[in-house]
Amino acid sequence: MQFNPASYGSPSLAVERNRVLRNTYALLALTMIPTAIGALAGIQMQFQMSGLMGFLVFMAVSFGAFWAINKNKNSAMGVVLLLAYTGFMGLWLSQILQFALRFSNGAQLIATAAVGTSAIFFTLATIATVTKKDFSFLGKFLFIGLVIGLLAMVANMFFAIPALSLAISAAFVLIFSLYILYDVSNIVNGGETNYITATLNLYLDVYNLFISLLNILMAFTGNRD
Repeated sequence: MQFNPASYGSPSLAVERNRVLRNTYALLALTMIPTAIGALAGIQMQFQMSGLMGFLVFMAVSFGAFWAINKNKNSAMGVVLLLAYTGFMGLWLSQILQFALRFSNGAQLIATAAVGTSAIFFTLATIATVTKKDFSFLGKFLFIGLVIGLLAMVANMFFAIPALSLAISAAFVLIFSLYILYDVSNIVNGGETNYITATLNLYLDVYNLFISLLNILMAFTGNRD
C-alpha cells in the first residue's frame, strides 16, 4: 500500500484545522465575560448551594447544557447556549471565590490561581499545537481518572476529610492539565472539527484546573489573620 501525501495533512485540511483552532480560542476568550459576570453577581448575592443537593443541581444543569449545546453546535444558537452556560458556571464559581476572599490574602490567592491556570494552558496548548503529536491515547486514562475523582469527591461530601479533598484537587490538576493537551491535540489533528464543542471542552478544562489550583493554594498558603 503506497502512501499518498495528498491524503494526509493536505493544505485544505491544515487551513480548516487552523480555522477551528482560531475560532475555538476566540470563543474561549469570549466565555470569560459571562463567567466573570456570573461570578461577580454570585459574590454580590452571596450565592450558596453546596452539599449533595448542590452537586445534583450542578450535574443536572451541566448535562442538560451539554445536550443542548451539542444539539445546536452547528448554529448560532450553540454559541448563545454556551455563553449562557458559562454564565451559570461563573455563578457557581462564586461560591469558592467567596470562601477564598475570607482569607486576608484571598485576592492574591485567586490571582495566583488564575496566572497558574493561564501558564499551564498556554504551555500545554503550545506543545500540542507545535508538535502536532496525537495525544488521543490519553483519552481512556483521563476518563477513568475523572470518574474516580468525581466518585471520591461525592464520597468526601459525607466524610469531609481535608487530606482527601487536597488529594482530589491535586489529581484534578494533573487530569485537567492533560485534558488541555488532549483536547487541543484533538483539534490540531482533526479529531474535533466543531469549534463550539471544542470550546466547551477547553472551557471545562480551564475552569476545573483553576478551581483545583485555588483549593491547593488555600490549603497551603491561605492566611486567615
